[in-house]
Order: sequence, then structure tokens, then C-alpha cells
Amino acid sequence: MNVKLRLIMTMLIFGSIGVFVKKIDLSSSEIAFLRGVIGSLFLLLASFLVKHKPSMKALKENAVLLLLSGGAIGLNWIFLFESYRYTTISNATISYYFAPIFVMILAPWILKEKLTGMKVGCIVMAMVGLFLIVQNGAGSTNGSHNHALGIFYGLLAASLYASVILMNKFIKNLSGFEMTLVQLMAGALVLLPYVLWQGQLSFAGLNSNSIIYILILGIVHTGLAYFLYFTSIQKLKGQTIAVLSYIDPISAVIIAAVFLGESMTWVQMIGGALVLGSTFLSEKLELKIEKNGQTPTTSP
Repeated sequence: MNVKLRLIMTMLIFGSIGVFVKKIDLSSSEIAFLRGVIGSLFLLLASFLVKHKPSMKALKENAVLLLLSGGAIGLNWIFLFESYRYTTISNATISYYFAPIFVMILAPWILKEKLTGMKVGCIVMAMVGLFLIVQNGAGSTNGSHNHALGIFYGLLAASLYASVILMNKFIKNLSGFEMTLVQLMAGALVLLPYVLWQGQLSFAGLNSNSIIYILILGIVHTGLAYFLYFTSIQKLKGQTIAVLSYIDPISAVIIAAVFLGESMTWVQMIGGALVLGSTFLSEKLELKIEKNGQTPTTSP
């Protein structure tokens, strides 16, 4: 399969996550836990099939960061799934795409990167976009929707994903595939005591439909999607990856409109464009830094 087509397929798979999550009659923590277990088992099988064995020395050296980032991934999923429950997939997806903005805000303190005028402009643009989304119908509560709470959960998920991005910058001698495999396993391990403590590991709502959707979420949206992602980005330029990654949020909005009848006002669309545009510009800046060899410095 063509490498670009493989990445496009991956982004389309990611874009359909919200629709499947809404069909699963389980708590967000149960869904996140099962996704981690099924996804990590799939990737573990894939690593055996391709005869890929990570370095045990590297795993030991990065054990703390892998455990912390894995736990952050698990909690990130819980908040994202809660966001899907309380607001539209469009609002949840766009608020989730605040992650690069959070990275940009924290980078000067954690990575010792310079906060340039362009970066400040991206942050302001994202804030304005979020304001337009919240102020134009997203702050209301109707039926099962509480849009303000849903967007808040989406931003919490974004902040946790931003923490994963930052922690990954300090993980050494492991490939993206290896990091993801271990982080998924660590995420499931961290979530297990949480769901047991919450008394939610009963799977009372696990009917035949939910079983099918959770298997699709774990195998297709997690295991297969991550495998396709990491095997495709190895052969693509960073700029191509950055551009094609925006198929994910755009397809999420379209899929939600077609299958769930969700819609956005024109003002909200403008807000969404500002948020996604700001994250795109931030990624271009990151690629420029890497191209010029200006790798982020870390404190001793």
C-alpha cells in the first residue's frame, strides 16, 4: 500500500473514534481500560510477527517516564471519552487539538525553548477560536449535552496528551512504535486499580453491540491504527505528516454530521478553523526548529 495512502487511512480511522465510543454502553474508564488492553495485545502480536524486540536496557532506563506517560495516556482517553458524552464530537475533537498549544505554552519552562512572537500569535489565535466555539451555542445544556463541561473534559484530555508529548521528548533509545506499545500496556496497568476502585469493572453494559464496538475500538482504532501510523511516518517527511494529520479532525466533523446528525454554526466553524490553524502553524514551527538542527535543550 502507498505510504501516503496508509497515513490517510490511519487519520480516517482516528477520525471515526468518537462515533464508535458513543455506541459503547460502558463507562469511560471501562472503555479506556479495554482499549488499552486490546490495543497493546494487538501491537504485542504485531511486534512478534515482524520480529521486533525492544532493548531491555532502554526500557529500564526509561521505566519511570514510560509508566507516567502510559498513565497519562489512559487518563487522557477517559477525559476524551467523557468529552464525547457531554458535547458533540466536533467540539470534543477541536478542544482536544489544543494539545500542541499546551505544549507551546509549557515548552519555555520544560524544554527551555524560546517563546517567539509567532508562537504567542498561535496561542492567541487558538484562544480566540475556543472563545467563538464556547460563546456560540456550545455553552448551553440540553438533553444529555452539557457542552461547556464536554469542552472542559476535551481540554483536560488535551493537557494530558500534551504532557505525554513533553515526556516523550525525554525518552531515549526507543522508537515511536516501542514507546507506544509499552505506554499502552502501562496505561492499562495504571487504569486497572482505578476502575477497580471506582467499582466499574463489572461491564454491566457489555451487550453484543458493545462487544463488537469495543473490539473495533481496540483492534482497529488502537492496535492497527498505531501500527499503520508508525510504519508510515518512517518513510514520510515531517511536513507531509503534519498536513495529512488534519484529515483526523476534519473527517471527525464530517463523520459526526453524516452518522449522528451533528452540526456547527458558521461562527463555531470559524472558531474551529482558528484552533486547527494555530496548531498547524505551531507544528510548522516545530518542524522548522528540527530542520535547522535547533533541538530543544533540557535542564541538567
